[in-house]
Amino acid sequence: MRADILVALDAESRSRHGSVLVTDLETGVQRLVRDDAIGDDPLAPQLAAQLRLGKSALIEAPGGNVFLRVRVPKLRLMVLGAVHIAQALVPMARLANYDVTVIDPRSAFATPERFPDCEIIAEWPQAVFAAEPLDRYTAMIVLSHIPDIDDEGIKAALAGECFYIGALGSRKTQAKRLERLRAENIPDAALARIHAPIGLDIGAVSAAEIAIAILAEVIAARRQKPLRSEQAA
Repeated sequence: MRADILVALDAESRSRHGSVLVTDLETGVQRLVRDDAIGDDPLAPQLAAQLRLGKSALIEAPGGNVFLRVRVPKLRLMVLGAVHIAQALVPMARLANYDVTVIDPRSAFATPERFPDCEIIAEWPQAVFAAEPLDRYTAMIVLSHIPDIDDEGIKAALAGECFYIGALGSRKTQAKRLERLRAENIPDAALARIHAPIGLDIGAVSAAEIAIAILAEVIAARRQKPLRSEQAA
C-alpha cells in the first residue's frame, strides 16, 4: 500500500469519516474513496452499499474484479433524556456494538447508578454538541419530552447529518415540535428526516418494548433496508 494512502486512511479514521480502499486485482492499482465523495466514483452504488453494511467485499467491475476494503467509524448512539426507556435502550444498544452516550442536564436522572458502564453527561445538549459536533455515523434518540433539551438535540443532529433522528412523543407532540423548529427556519425537507413517533410500529407498550422498537428502527435506518410491507407494496 502506498505511503500516501496510509496517511490518508489514518486521517479519515481520526476525523470519523468512512472510506473505501478500491484495489484492482488485475493491475494492483489502488484508490481511496472518502464517504462524502462516493457519488463521483464509477462504482458509487457498490461502494455505498458496502459502507452501509460496514463490510469489505470482492465485487465484479467493468474492468475486472476489485476488492473493496471498507473502514467506518464505530457507530454512536446519543440518547437525550435519562428516562426509563433510555435505561432499557442503553444495554441493548451496547450489545449491538454502539458507543452510547446519555445526555441530560438533570443530574438527579443522569447518574452512574441508573446507567452503569455508559458515558453520562449531565449538561445541556447545546454545550455538549458545540464541543463535539455530530456526524453521519451517529444516531440521535430524543426522549426527554422537554423542548429545551429535545429541540437542541434535533438541530445538532440535522446539522451533523446523523443517519437517524428519532423523537419520542405522540403525533400531536410532534406537530408542536415541528412548529417550533420551523419557527427557527429549518426547512421541511430536513424536518422530514425526524422519525416520530419514534421506533418501528410493533405495538410496543412497556419501556423495554419501546426500546426494542427504537433500536430496530435505528438498525433499519443504518442499513437502509425496506420493511417487508414496503417490499410487498
